[in-house]
Amino acid sequence: MGKYDFTTLPNRFGHHTYKWKEAETDREVLPAWIADMDFEVLPEIRQTVHDYAEQLVYGYTYASDGLIEAVQDWEEKHHGYGFDKDALVFIEGVVPAISTAIQAFTKEGEAVLINTPVYPPFARSIKLNNRKLITNSLLEKDGLFEIDFEQLEKDLVENAVKLYLLCNPHNPGGRVWEKEILEKIGQLCQKYGVLLVSDEIHQDLTLFGHKHQSFNTVNPAFKEFSIILSSATKTFNIAGTKNSYAIIENPKLRLAFQKRQLANNQHEISGLGYLATETAYRYGEDWLTELKELIEQHINYVVDLFGKETKIKVMKPQGTYLIWLDFSAYDINDDELRRLLREEAKVILNRGLDFGEEGALHARLNVAMPTSILEEVCQRIIATFSNL
Repeated sequence: MGKYDFTTLPNRFGHHTYKWKEAETDREVLPAWIADMDFEVLPEIRQTVHDYAEQLVYGYTYASDGLIEAVQDWEEKHHGYGFDKDALVFIEGVVPAISTAIQAFTKEGEAVLINTPVYPPFARSIKLNNRKLITNSLLEKDGLFEIDFEQLEKDLVENAVKLYLLCNPHNPGGRVWEKEILEKIGQLCQKYGVLLVSDEIHQDLTLFGHKHQSFNTVNPAFKEFSIILSSATKTFNIAGTKNSYAIIENPKLRLAFQKRQLANNQHEISGLGYLATETAYRYGEDWLTELKELIEQHINYVVDLFGKETKIKVMKPQGTYLIWLDFSAYDINDDELRRLLREEAKVILNRGLDFGEEGALHARLNVAMPTSILEEVCQRIIATFSNL
């Protein structure tokens, strides 16, 4: 038994929690989809929220020196990434930051590339901003996603790609891209004048001995054409507090990003977000260690159980608490897969097709929940697919 409680399922009903919305009207349903965790928050963060409530006035706030130092210290200690405080730009979320970067550095009709399957807001942000979406399909090799670099270079050149939106660690595959892979990506971007935006929000959730490598630590020259996006919100389950940050070391890029941010009126950050982020980075290391140990146990449980009891192919993630499941061995279509999971098994997983056409007959499972709940989710899936 550790210091923190990862066994109690917090009550999420009545809180307008998006993840549990369908369960409000059907209490049999177990949600295992949206990437937040069904664990109690770090006690120090809870205390910070209480202290914030005691302020009595909830006015406009700015980033304190303590917050900036906490972010810098965390990045340096955990990811070996040191940078000047001027490079740090706070914004309410990584997804808003993606749209800001697309608007700041590309024009309508210009090409933006993503590696699919990938987190759905990537494609959505590109399309809704009237940019040309270029999808570079990831290959699956030895149970992991790999980048087809020959095809990637072809896609960059033939489509005159202006911006490459990278997901590292990758969602939904949980792939932690190694230095050698990032070096190849950087060299291609350098060669063809492509700006790289790296979504590294899952950076703290690397598992099984894998270590996150920030794109900006691979080669100092890469800092000239890159924007790093991250946040404490995914790591510490505080998405609702609304705060994230961009690290932009090139002053010209930083100024352009901040100008677009101001034009969009995205420069005002929740005071609660500032406080929760600082507290998480100052006091959350032991909590995170215990969390990752449990997530590793959960992933191994799913891999072993589904491997023995079903025909579901499980991609074992190197990071994140999200597992990519392949149901293609069953003689069903995507609509039937969705119905079986939701209506028969009474579980909610993310639909694979939302991540790109490569997600056909796939689903994404979130294992960040008490062990007893995960076991129930898995047993329901096994029971539903056992006779197919």
